[in-house]
Amino acid sequence: MMMQIGFIGIGAGAASALLFASVASGSLLSILLFYLAPLPIMIAAIGWSHFGAALATAVAAAGLALTLGSTFFFAYLVGTGVPAWWLGYLAMLARPGANGTLEWYPPGRLVIWAATLATLVVVVAIANLGTDIDSFRAGLREAVDRLVVIGSGQPDGAPQNPNVARLVDFLIAAIPPGAAVLATVTNVVNLWLAARVVKFSGLLRRPWPDLPALAFPPTTSIALAVAIALSFVDGLIGIVATALMAALLMAYGVLGFAVLHTLTRGMSARPFLLGGIYAVVLVFGWPLIGLCLLGMLEAALGLRRRFGKAGGPPGGPPAPI
Repeated sequence: MMMQIGFIGIGAGAASALLFASVASGSLLSILLFYLAPLPIMIAAIGWSHFGAALATAVAAAGLALTLGSTFFFAYLVGTGVPAWWLGYLAMLARPGANGTLEWYPPGRLVIWAATLATLVVVVAIANLGTDIDSFRAGLREAVDRLVVIGSGQPDGAPQNPNVARLVDFLIAAIPPGAAVLATVTNVVNLWLAARVVKFSGLLRRPWPDLPALAFPPTTSIALAVAIALSFVDGLIGIVATALMAALLMAYGVLGFAVLHTLTRGMSARPFLLGGIYAVVLVFGWPLIGLCLLGMLEAALGLRRRFGKAGGPPGGPPAPI
């Protein structure tokens, strides 16, 4: 068994490293492959063992260090490998229940962990650019400015166009929360894909959860309120708080989707309605704000409990684990 886990870990690590390294090619397809890099690690953790996933993370990080250098090693370990391993480990965490069955780690808490890990990745990236607000802004401005100049075709060292300068300022403010949202989505989607792959292969040991019954711990609302309040503070605290706020709002967007799946149960047009909403969100993006608000209303008012179809999920918070 240990030998099998070892082979799985080596194979998953090699696959994850190749997906992560594909971004170096600069093609559009490589961006999609890059965001799928956590998938092999999560599959190894959910389908076999978190020990195999840990080995896969180590193999991938070592391979990237040897071939592409320390920057890729650090970026992979912090941004992909460790978060993927931890989420896979939590997904298969269980404890004995009162009636002799196993209580599995609730999916709602996995979503919150996905948002938390996304925020931590942003915090590490911020610390890598600077330990105070001035050095952070200077480092991010230099990086963004270089990309904008390259994209605009402006010669390096030429006076910057005022419009380009305003764009740089906007990106400096938008990148931390945007990165937190993107990392949250990446974590959640890859975890769902990994679980589906393992379930399809017949190796999933936990029962498939009722995802429309997704619920968050009560402390999530408190954390969001604190993050919103701190986002108005100047300096790195405000920037980190903004990233956490964005990640948690994205988590509430996932909860909003769960509410929609519950409230539309029994409707004849349910597939078309849900498919249309998913398509609109994917194409335009901004309708996700409405789903975030829907998720927050669910947490405050229990919409599924009040308006859900009979036999649907209760919408109450999961048992603590």
